[in-house]
Amino acid sequence: MNPRSQRGRIAYAVGIAAEDAACAVLVKDGWTIHARRLRTKAGEVDAIAEKDGILAIVEIKARPTLAEAALSVTARQQSRLLGACDLILGEHPDWGANGVRFDILVVNPAGQVRRIADAFRLGDERPR
Repeated sequence: MNPRSQRGRIAYAVGIAAEDAACAVLVKDGWTIHARRLRTKAGEVDAIAEKDGILAIVEIKARPTLAEAALSVTARQQSRLLGACDLILGEHPDWGANGVRFDILVVNPAGQVRRIADAFRLGDERPR
């Protein structure tokens, strides 16, 4: 196996483990997971969760530190999530009756998960 494909497989496994850990934290906190790795024409959303009528469009990031993970969401990713949200709400108008927010869940190698609730809003996209 060449080093590049091995790195890709490792990154994929780390990403799946981070998503599992993040979704487990959401469920433990009372959220219902509507979808994971949902593909839309605007791009993929890591997770979609709802609690008390609030819909969270969730981006999950795994990095060596929680700070690096928190800073790794680019303006392009924010735009992708905003576009995907429009499509998701069009297909599921019953989701998010009490509002929608964009959360970032960051996971470090020890499996610690931190949530940045309402991490950004329409118009917050910043160039990178």
